[in-house]
Amino acid sequence: MKQVFSRPKSLKDVPFHFCGGCHHGVVHRLVGELLDEYDLRSKTIAAASVGCSVFLYDYFDIDVVESPHGRAAAVATGVKRARPDRFVFTYQGDGDLAAIGTAEIIHAANRGEKITVVFVNNTIYGMTGGQMAPTTMLGQKTTTSPYGRACEDCGQPVRMAELMAGLGGTAYSARVAVNDIKNLTQAKKALKKAFEAQLQKKGLGFIEFLSSCPTNWKMGPAEANARIKDELIPYFPLGVFVDKLGEAA
Repeated sequence: MKQVFSRPKSLKDVPFHFCGGCHHGVVHRLVGELLDEYDLRSKTIAAASVGCSVFLYDYFDIDVVESPHGRAAAVATGVKRARPDRFVFTYQGDGDLAAIGTAEIIHAANRGEKITVVFVNNTIYGMTGGQMAPTTMLGQKTTTSPYGRACEDCGQPVRMAELMAGLGGTAYSARVAVNDIKNLTQAKKALKKAFEAQLQKKGLGFIEFLSSCPTNWKMGPAEANARIKDELIPYFPLGVFVDKLGEAA
């Protein structure tokens, strides 16, 4: 029988540690597929963050620099400026990028750093105890919002893809999801554009993945996928918010 589906060469042949139903493994695969398609494996340096993405070096067969919590965009900036011939990307969660790392990502985007940012938004701190994140939905219960997030105390959930689109150095910003086949297909197309933003030296490429966290959401994988469709996407709409790839340099 002919094999038509295999592991990307950019991913190591090891099992993921992620919880059942978590989308990190799916996002890892999409990144790995594009690293292979662009023949970037030997030319790539990733900046991993703190959180569920901390073990990036265990799964990708590439060079990975571990960043302090929230500082992946700053670390990636230094790496790219020191080695402009390398393809550099960050892989960050919402607690890391949208909370402690807000300053780093905003200023990296505003400067137009030639890096690609993979942002996984599961509306909660996944690895560190299930605390409320800047993207936590109104009414969502977490370990630090046991009665649900209240707007009057914590404000609205932050829409990072739209925020990034408003900064002058962002060449591409989009939000995608991988909760079904249709969205997964669109997600890879958008991720490819985020790669191209760097490869074409247009500026920073930003892609936000809406992701499930069944463990901290306290629901099964199927229910978590339904939550993305019914609750997250209406508030965090999918789509492209800025695309400068067709513009002259």
